[in-house]
Amino acid sequence: MTIACLHTAESNIAVYETAAKALGLPDGMLRHHVRADLLLSAEKVGRLTDEISAETAAVLWHLAEDADAVVLNCSTLGPAASKVAAGAEAPIIRADAMLAEQAVQAGGKVIVLCTVETTIAPTTALFEAAAEATGAEIEVRLVPGAWAYFRAGDLSAYLTSIADAVKAASGEGAVTIAFAQASMTDAVHLLPANCQKPMTGPAAALAVAMAKTTEG
Repeated sequence: MTIACLHTAESNIAVYETAAKALGLPDGMLRHHVRADLLLSAEKVGRLTDEISAETAAVLWHLAEDADAVVLNCSTLGPAASKVAAGAEAPIIRADAMLAEQAVQAGGKVIVLCTVETTIAPTTALFEAAAEATGAEIEVRLVPGAWAYFRAGDLSAYLTSIADAVKAASGEGAVTIAFAQASMTDAVHLLPANCQKPMTGPAAALAVAMAKTTEG
């Protein structure tokens, strides 16, 4: 059984492997494919264009030909999944969509932290759509300056800035805090024990992928 993962950052491979191990998945089940250029292209123009979306959809279609499930691990590119999900040979799962479904379950105020400006619009649309079922109140919040650290290769400063944002948000009465991007996941290790722990996407996405591969 194989789950193909489409990433836009090499560093997210380790994040997904850690999540897979925590779920008890066997070594080698995940097959990683990195296309950093797709996110870079979206960043340059400030949004997901039809052209970038089509290219992303083509990659997902190709990965589905040789996998039991495909996980799209980029919230900026997420809307591209809908272009091919219906006809692909394997289930295509948006990590951010699985996270959104879980994050709104308890209702109340949900603060979604993100670090890339291009993900604000698709993340807001996704979480607000999910919230219609539970009445949750969604606030998508950019962590200022964080992505510059990531692009400079300073993961320590990147994760520290995210952890600081969580600490600030945890005192604002949110029922749930969520990380919109997988690259943010390891910031949970920098939080004090009494701080609210954010929901993250990788484990949610892989659990759904496993469930879909065993359906029927």
